[in-house]
Amino acid sequence: MPVNTIEGMEFKGKKVFLRAGFDVPINSEGKILDDFRIKETIPTIKTLFRKGAKQIIIGSHQGRPKTAEDQSPSKVAKKVLQHKEKHLQMDEIAKLIFKLTKKSTQKLDDCINFREEEFPSPEDARIVVLENLRFYKEEEENDEEFAEELAKYADIYVNDAFAVSHREHASMCAITNFIPGCVGLLVEKEIRAFNKILKNPERPYMAIIGGAKLKTKLPLIQNLIDKVDKLFLGGAMIFTFYKAKGINIGKSPLDKDSLAMAQMLGNNDKIMLPKDIVISDDPESTNSINVTIDKIPSYMYGLDVGEQSVIEFKKKIAKAKTIIWNGPLGYYENPFFAKATVNILKFLAQSPEIKTIIGGGDTASLVMKLGLKDKFFHVSTGGGASLKLLETNTLIAIKYLEENNK
Repeated sequence: MPVNTIEGMEFKGKKVFLRAGFDVPINSEGKILDDFRIKETIPTIKTLFRKGAKQIIIGSHQGRPKTAEDQSPSKVAKKVLQHKEKHLQMDEIAKLIFKLTKKSTQKLDDCINFREEEFPSPEDARIVVLENLRFYKEEEENDEEFAEELAKYADIYVNDAFAVSHREHASMCAITNFIPGCVGLLVEKEIRAFNKILKNPERPYMAIIGGAKLKTKLPLIQNLIDKVDKLFLGGAMIFTFYKAKGINIGKSPLDKDSLAMAQMLGNNDKIMLPKDIVISDDPESTNSINVTIDKIPSYMYGLDVGEQSVIEFKKKIAKAKTIIWNGPLGYYENPFFAKATVNILKFLAQSPEIKTIIGGGDTASLVMKLGLKDKFFHVSTGGGASLKLLETNTLIAIKYLEENNK
């Protein structure tokens, strides 16, 4: 692994800036609904303390603050503080960190512009949780001044935010210009898992790709088509493929800009599209029927992979040695249209001989809800990051670390 890791660096007596990926599902009151990403970073925190770290300063973002475009330059912190959205503050995350680590933890009301005497000492707080980094627009602008402000709190930088490592943001990239750094245990685990399939997958090697927007999945499909032995497609994006074949898709979503590419890819023998579909006149309904793809009425929506196609998919998948999965196969937000995804997930969970990598995002959330995490070779914490890694074999934040630690 070309980038520095925790085991290769000295932490005794050092203060560490830990960039974590704690952007987790929350409700309107800021209560945490899924703590998977947070728990996955706890081993890194414990290892840093075991190796003698004096204090860990945790920086992360939460959600997409609506006021980002209105926020002031980083020199005028007071104005930013007036615009913080309460449910996106890091208070609940700090409480959970304390509960999981049993280390003295203090959450701050800002993330920069502290006078030296204002910042908690290691005696007062072994863990310091900074306020949501995205309350400053400079974070997403990869602003050098903002990154330098973050870096001055610590001696060493650790990137354990795999889920954001495809973003060229200040706390992910520019910060590496100011202090030496490495990847945390979570990022190391993620990269090693993906490298196993990117470099030398056991064959037959297959992919399951779902999701709503074909445009976002096209680069992944194009990158995988020459590498896999079979590629199964599901989700709302499949209706553009059907339309390209001249099939009526009713009210199902259509990506007109991707029709030409869908027509070309749809002729590839490696791609397997469902032959039957679950349809309804209302995506929020519990009423549905199963039809072949050429029998979708003009007033109906295609919402899940059909029963016969699930059986056919499973017959093919059973022969695989390696599988990468990115994106649900149906409108999973309604449990009635998550059946195909759940059915195949449970099938793979009972097939330990198949190395299955779940590429984060909505599919990983379903895995966690089903209690199946330990049944798979790897469940990623980052949907967008895993997508980018599979598309390009690189992540921008990792490139910054490599370049600045030569």
